[in-house]
Amino acid sequence: MHRLSIDYSIPDPALTVLGAGLQCDTLRAALKQLPLEIDLIVSSPMRRTLQTTTNALGWRMAEGCPAIALAEFQENSAKPCDTGSDAAAMAAEWSAFDWSEVDPVFPAKTGLYEFSKDGLTRRGVEARKWLRGRKEKVIAVVSHAGFLRVGVSYCQYANADFRVFEFAEGEEEIGGRLVEWELTEERAGGLGKSEKGVFGWETQHFPEEKVEEGVPAEDAQGASAVKVAS
Repeated sequence: MHRLSIDYSIPDPALTVLGAGLQCDTLRAALKQLPLEIDLIVSSPMRRTLQTTTNALGWRMAEGCPAIALAEFQENSAKPCDTGSDAAAMAAEWSAFDWSEVDPVFPAKTGLYEFSKDGLTRRGVEARKWLRGRKEKVIAVVSHAGFLRVGVSYCQYANADFRVFEFAEGEEEIGGRLVEWELTEERAGGLGKSEKGVFGWETQHFPEEKVEEGVPAEDAQGASAVKVAS
C-alpha cells in the first residue's frame, strides 16, 4: 500500500506526493465503505506504511482504534529503500502507534528478517500466527506488496490497493488458511487495480541461494514450508 520512488538507494523513503495524496484519499474512501468495523490496525514500522496508515486509516485511529507497529510486516529486501529506520527515533516521530511489540533487532535484516526464501517463509508463518492469535475480530494490516505476496496471502497488490480475508480451518502449521472475500477476489483487489489469481514462489523473489559444493541444488534448497493458499 505505498508508492515508492524508483531510487532504491534512498533509506526508508517516504511516500511520493501521489501516494500520500490521491492514492491514500482513494483508499480511505473505499475502506470507509466496507461493511466492517476495524478493531485493530497493524502496520509495518517503515515510513511509507506508517504514512499510509495515518493518511488512509487515521479516521479510525481518531475514533480510538489502536494501531501497532510490527517488524514482521516490513518489506522483504535488504536494500536501503526496504530497510527501516531506528525504532526509537521512529517511535518518537510516530507516537500515535504502539511500538512496544517491535522486535528489538529491527531494522536489522537478520534472523527472521533476512532476505532469503527461508527467512521470508518463516516470517510469513509468524505473521499469520500473530494475526490469528489476536482476540480482535477485524484487523487492518498495512504492509508491502512484496511481503504480502510471498509471505502471507499469495496475491498481487497494486499500490494502495487492499484485499479482505478471513481465517478458515486448516493449515495450522503455517498459521492458518486464509480465504479471500469474493468482494475483493472478483474485483482483483478492493479498488480493482491488482491482478487476479494465486501467486506462488518464484525464483526472482529471492536472492540466489548458495549451494554447497557437491550437493545438488534441489537438495540444498529443501522443500518449502509454505503452501499456496487454495
